[in-house]
This record gives sequence, structure tokens and C-alpha cells, in this order.
Amino acid sequence: MSIKRVAIIGCGIGRSHIVEGYLPHPDKFEVAVLCDLNEARLAEVADEFGIIGRTTSFAEVLADDSIDIVDICTPPGIHLEQVVAALQAGKHVICEKPLTGSLSGVDEIMRVEKTARGVLMPIFQYRYGDGVEKAKRIIEAGIAGKPYVGSVETFWLRTPAYYAVPWRGKWATELGGVLVTHALHLHDMLLHLMGPAKRVFGRVATRVNDIEVEDCASASLQMENGAFVSLSCTLGSQQEISRLRLHFENVTFESNHEAYSPGKDPWTILAANDEVQRRIDAVIGDWQPVAPRFTTQMAHFHAHLEGKGPLPVSTEDARRALELVTAIYQSSDSGQDIALPVGPDSPKYADWRARTR
Repeated sequence: MSIKRVAIIGCGIGRSHIVEGYLPHPDKFEVAVLCDLNEARLAEVADEFGIIGRTTSFAEVLADDSIDIVDICTPPGIHLEQVVAALQAGKHVICEKPLTGSLSGVDEIMRVEKTARGVLMPIFQYRYGDGVEKAKRIIEAGIAGKPYVGSVETFWLRTPAYYAVPWRGKWATELGGVLVTHALHLHDMLLHLMGPAKRVFGRVATRVNDIEVEDCASASLQMENGAFVSLSCTLGSQQEISRLRLHFENVTFESNHEAYSPGKDPWTILAANDEVQRRIDAVIGDWQPVAPRFTTQMAHFHAHLEGKGPLPVSTEDARRALELVTAIYQSSDSGQDIALPVGPDSPKYADWRARTR
């Protein structure tokens, strides 16, 4: 097993990647370089973890042949250019959400991937944890049966102090609001468990904060499998909750309500009858605990790089989540139901701010 040398670009959420993603796996990763334009924060985080490599130059990182993985944790507005540059430099790339700010941007990244030596893994850490992974195993085993309906609630709180950070709350730099920066995680969990959406009707509004982007949203989805799902999001909840509830023919799943780790146990898994419960026990009775969030996602990424498992999150996964965002924006703008897939003929394909005619 080879130890992969990592350069982290951006020490904000990048610090969480160190704590949860890399320190638990000293046999798999070495954080060799930190890169941040804020030299005080760069020194603080590097000193905290004893990281010797420090730079304010992204180009310097890309030119370093000793770096295997470039982990991009910068503000969303520059993800596209940095991902493309890192892939073209031959690096493996990890990128925080949102991968970019439009479907055209995702498709550009996918074109670059086709000839890149490295592999790109977008971050969707909420997929990992005992609760969500048990649900995934039960569904894939065919036990859950026909999907009926679901509800997904992202009820978080963001005040003016949060938006005092200059790049937040602006289309050009944050790329979107609650749909893009906050609810994207839970919506990816929905798609991960229930498959892609087929039709979308949505509304967005800015009701909580004095910002450019939306901080409230709701949507009604028809999934490809026929199920109906409702999405609700706000950044004005006095109790922060992330909640996923999915009703199938034989099983109802409900996540824990922890805002930032809904994949962890305890999940409620309600069987329709004793026979279904026996089948569930048969597939999860030997369950081994799974570390949540970045810890497991990074472990799976290393296994993939070693040829020992699939890529845990792909660009196609990121596109599917951003396609849902695009459809909600387009529906809210037009007042119409939007059919998926969303392609270049959509007025929102290249720019979510473009008006729908």
C-alpha cells in the first residue's frame, strides 16, 4: 500500500479534511503541503498539524512532482479553473462541493477527465455512516420494494455574521445559495438512495438574509422510479436539522436529524412485517461500524487509487446533483415543470442567473 502525498488548497474546510479525512489514515495519506492566500491562517493550521510544506502559490503546488493529490477547498467561484488546472497537471483531484457553478462547467470538467492521468473525486461526505449505508444495502438487496414517497428537509441557520465573509452570498463567488452550498449534501443522499429525478417543480426565494442568492427553497420531484419526493430548505431555522424520510413498499427509512452528519446512526428502519425484518437482519446482521463523513470517503478514494474498489463519488454524481439545482432554478424562474435530463438547450445550462423565456 502506497502513502499518497496530499496538498490541501484552502485551510477553511481544508482543516476538516485533515482532521476527519487524513489523520485517521496515516498509512494511506501524508498531508505534505498547505496552500492558502491568508498567510496567518496558513501558518496557524500548518503549525497545528506540524505540516512543513506551506505556500500561497497554487501554481507552485501543481509544479511539485512529489504531490499525488490536490485537495481543493477554496471558495466555489474558482473550483472550475483549479480542478481543470490540477487535472491537466496530472494530479489526482479532490474537490469540495459545489464542483462548479453550472452544468456547462461540469461538462467541461468531464471532457478534461477523458484525457487526464489523474482521477477526480467530488466531495459528498454525507453518504457515509452506519445509517445511510445500511439503508443503501437494504435497498440494493431488493428488500425495500416499490418506492412510494419521500421528504428531505435542510433546516439550517445562517445569520448576517456568516455572510460577513466577502465571498459568501454572492452569485459570482458562492455560485448559489441554500440549494448549492447547504442542501446539496442531503439532496445527493436522496439521489444516492432513490435514484435520479425525472421531473421537477420548484420555487426559490431570498427571505432570511440580505444577500444575492436564495436562502429558502421548496421543490416537488417525480423520480424515475415513479416515487414522489418533496424538498424543503431554509437558512432561517432556529433548530438546525437535516432529515431524510423515505417510504417504500416494505420499509420506511428515517435519518437521524443531526444537521451536519445525517448519515450516522441512529436511523429508524421500520419493516412492514416480521418476514421483511428477517430479511433485513440477514443482510445487515453482520454489520461492521463505518466511520462517518470524510473518514470513510477518503479511505474509499485511496482504495480506488490502489485498484481495490470503485471511485466512491464521480463527476457524474456531482452532475446529477447540480442538474437538480439547475432544474429547480429553471422551474422557479419559469413557473413550469422541468423534465430531466437538463442539457445545453436549457437557458440555465451555462448560467443559473440567465433568465428563462
